Amino acid sequence: MQHDTVTANIVSASLQIHRDLGPGLLESVYEAILARELTERGFEVERQRLVDFTYRGQLYREGFRVDLIVDQWVVVELKSIEKVSPAHTKQLLTYLKLLGLPVGLLVNFGCATLREGLKRVVNTPRPQSQRLPVIAARDDVERAARAP
Repeated sequence: MQHDTVTANIVSASLQIHRDLGPGLLESVYEAILARELTERGFEVERQRLVDFTYRGQLYREGFRVDLIVDQWVVVELKSIEKVSPAHTKQLLTYLKLLGLPVGLLVNFGCATLREGLKRVVNTPRPQSQRLPVIAARDDVERAARAP
């Protein structure tokens, strides 16, 4: 798959940057360096892309910014903090869903080793929603109560 090649290169470049520079720089510095490294490897990289989205028929301009989008396939959310929280993973997954993209990488350059700071997030489409058995059961009870 194309996004596997892209993610492998992002991870490789991130590891090299972390080895060379270590933790402690601002997120914006890591972003600029990673974007340049990926561009030199032949990838198309968008930085700080403003994303509009529609919710319930209403357009929201500049709803959020994505740190990097690589080859229009992979969202890269960068951090330079001691420890990421589950909220950061959820944020990335929401970005993937709103953009309709398959995969994202959460890269935290603030960890002692990048291995602990890497997380791959996959946007798996949900199957068509099915009625929950509890709801169906309640409907059956209400229907039965109305029956003669």
